[in-house]
Amino acid sequence: MQTQSVLLKIMAKGPEKNTKNKALHTKLLNRKKAKLQEEKKESALRLKALVAQMNQKIKDNLPDNQ
Repeated sequence: MQTQSVLLKIMAKGPEKNTKNKALHTKLLNRKKAKLQEEKKESALRLKALVAQMNQKIKDNLPDNQ
């Protein structure tokens, strides 16, 4: 019991170390991850629109060939 109180006193001394940098790093990584996800979504939407446009052109040209 006495050793636990001694450990708590030792652990409680001083501020936590490097929490500011860790928090900033986490924030930066979260921003980067969100940006990559957004770019991926935009790319998928562009590709989807392009495929739809090409399919429409194929449908429009199909009756002309027959």
